[in-house]
Amino acid sequence: MRAGKGGDGCVSFRRLKYIPKGGPDGGDGGDGGSVIAVADVNVHTLLDFRGAHHWSAGNGEPGRGSQQHGANGHDRVLRLPAGTLIYDDRTGELLADLGEGESVVLARGGRGGFGNEHFKGPINQAPRRFTPGQPGESRTLRLDLKLIADAGLIGLPNAGKSTLLSVLTRASPKVADYPFTTLSPQLGIASLDPKRRIVLADIPGLIEGAAAGAGLGHDFLRHVERTRVLVHLVEISPADGSDPATNYSVIREELEAYSPELGATREIVVLSKVDLEPDPERRREQAARLGERIGLDPHDSILPVSGATREGLGTLLDRIWSELKQAGLTTHGWRRS
Repeated sequence: MRAGKGGDGCVSFRRLKYIPKGGPDGGDGGDGGSVIAVADVNVHTLLDFRGAHHWSAGNGEPGRGSQQHGANGHDRVLRLPAGTLIYDDRTGELLADLGEGESVVLARGGRGGFGNEHFKGPINQAPRRFTPGQPGESRTLRLDLKLIADAGLIGLPNAGKSTLLSVLTRASPKVADYPFTTLSPQLGIASLDPKRRIVLADIPGLIEGAAAGAGLGHDFLRHVERTRVLVHLVEISPADGSDPATNYSVIREELEAYSPELGATREIVVLSKVDLEPDPERRREQAARLGERIGLDPHDSILPVSGATREGLGTLLDRIWSELKQAGLTTHGWRRS
């Protein structure tokens, strides 16, 4: 990022017929433009910055005679999605964490120089002095986007997160019967009614060792940090024959290993793909047994859902909304903690 240079001051004297001693009239230079980052609700990715690495603001114009001030340089405004972290790439310092509607000056433009009109006085009536414009700030920055979602869908690969997001919202994540179908987080908005909306994020599947970088590793964990509520999907009958309670524990251990604060985030446990077990009574038994084995509070029941048959979706959305109200704000009133 490079801000604009300030314009130089001007040395000029007023010379008109019949005015033999018009005096100094050199104007000041214009200020250089600044580079400003703005969180724009209509921008959702950093794609515009992937191929463009140099961003510069306009230089200020030099001053002119007749006490004319040089024009200020145009600011360069970078429109970024809310949730963008801006780092100084050289020092690693966090310069800004953009919340919705916020703006920050990343590189300040140089101040314009003074013209000789600025230095006139009773003693020095014909100054030939001026000052040059100051250079603008320049720095190399790194942009890191963390999603801002009300609720994050977590679970092992193939737990049914993408299917659930697609039926709750209008998002179109890739759905397939192999691990790591989702390679990047997907966002969707679920509407309970015209006044209640929930932003959901389908976070890439987590595996054992993710906190140390295994699998999609930090690509999973860095995004889930922003969410207010975690919706933890546990497959009722895993295709690989694994134990649902063990699968749940794997995810919990990775969350807590990555960040104790993340491990303390509100959580809703969901038994997914219950359409694979047609007997309702057996479903209830499996949900109760899972809750007992993972040490779930008896007041926090496990919710059975099915993305294929739409079973339990309304109850799940109501539960998420209730948890969000207890946690504080939804993303529509998001602020940094």
